[in-house]
Amino acid sequence: MDFWIFVICLCLSWTIIQALHSIPRRSTAIPSKLPPGPKSFPIIGNVFELGDKPHKMLAKLANTHGPLMSLKLGQITTVVISSAAMAREALQTHDQVFSNRTIPNCIHAHKHQEFGLPWTPVSTRWRNLRKICNSELFSSKILDANQNLRRKKVQELLTDIHKSSLAGDAVDIGRAAFKISLNLLSNTIFSMDLANPNSDTARVYKQIVSSIMEEAGKPNLGDYFPILRKFDIQGIRQRMTIHFGKMIDVYDNIISQRLKLRKVPGFISNKDVLDTLLNISEENRAEIDKNQIKHFLLDLFSAGTDTTSSTLQWAMAELLHNPEILSEAGEELRQTIGRGNTVEESDIPKLPYLQAIIKETFRLHPAVPLLLPRKAEADVEVKGYTVPKGAQVLVNAWAIGRDPSIWDNPNSFMPERFLGSEIDVRGHNFELIPFGGGRRICPGLSLAIRMVHLMLGSLIHSFDWKLEDGITPEDMNLEDKFGLTLDMAQPLQAIPITF
Repeated sequence: MDFWIFVICLCLSWTIIQALHSIPRRSTAIPSKLPPGPKSFPIIGNVFELGDKPHKMLAKLANTHGPLMSLKLGQITTVVISSAAMAREALQTHDQVFSNRTIPNCIHAHKHQEFGLPWTPVSTRWRNLRKICNSELFSSKILDANQNLRRKKVQELLTDIHKSSLAGDAVDIGRAAFKISLNLLSNTIFSMDLANPNSDTARVYKQIVSSIMEEAGKPNLGDYFPILRKFDIQGIRQRMTIHFGKMIDVYDNIISQRLKLRKVPGFISNKDVLDTLLNISEENRAEIDKNQIKHFLLDLFSAGTDTTSSTLQWAMAELLHNPEILSEAGEELRQTIGRGNTVEESDIPKLPYLQAIIKETFRLHPAVPLLLPRKAEADVEVKGYTVPKGAQVLVNAWAIGRDPSIWDNPNSFMPERFLGSEIDVRGHNFELIPFGGGRRICPGLSLAIRMVHLMLGSLIHSFDWKLEDGITPEDMNLEDKFGLTLDMAQPLQAIPITF
């Protein structure tokens, strides 16, 4: 539906675009050795070829035109990378040239492009934010110190699911994982649960975050025709302004309350992330100020909750779709840990099949299928072709994960392919890059990996699972829904059974 709304808007804008296109302007010469690609229509280019699932359509086009492919999306030259070898060229060999972003129009809401870590250009500000992530949030030392918190939150998840089991109710896996991810982050950052049993906060937060990801993934005229950006014809930036505003207001209130507490005589610091950020801000506002803190938190909570819950949901869906794999995973957990014992993070290295299931989920269902867009800062030659300065560069992690030249039976869920394999997801093996690579790799990948393994292992080890009545593994709907993140088109509902 959103795609057809876009089509209607594009048709209505046709006259405007033609008129604007006819205005004399400086010639912008494009190098003649662009990578191959499909023929484009005048003015609109290849926009209509994207469809409502661009990751799949771009993969299909790459089968014809090659793993380094160029398209015209309106006025924007776009280069699409669809192989591990080409991804290595972009994210390693030419990482410096491709380190900045093409900024979607909707990200300009609340001037987020100036302050958000994923979108800020490589600069002193970006380095400061990255340093905070590496030293105060996601370092091994910090993550090890917070193991008890993750254990506590996963136990809360299991307690909630146990109640559903006793009542015979189905569990919305994505929503349950989202709630725990939200509370884990909020305790780490604010020393408090943002979602508690007496509030509807988790559902509201998930709704907002899902809306943000959907809006960011919609085809937007302003992204393809920069001259139309200020008109916001589809209202995407306006809606994003509302969604961003709701989250920023929450953080503003929390920060204001903390600042008041810090002025009270005898205040004892929680030594959480918020106190650390405020300490840094008070010592040097040039490093980070209150406004930057709010945008920093917006990114942390949006990415940190949605991607983790989406990955867990896909993993559970694939296991229920393949009962023999679920059974084998359960047997590994029983033999290694023992029935009745809880899964600990220290157990994960002793669970190779569970690790393989997570890798296979990342391969088939990368949370951000096209990663975040990059931008060429200069003309650069890649395998004999020229990627021109200013071009948008998309890395199709979804297509790379299903490349038949790398993977046997690429569309089948086969965790055993990773048993004995040294391939990991930390950006060194370009055939599996769900978190990206190079200097712009996702800073939260270490936490995400720990959380997904711990949650999935706990769900498998603590309960048997079955689909709702009338649904067989063969009947499951495993269609995806494209957005900035790749979610299930139909949320997974599964019934837990207590041993």
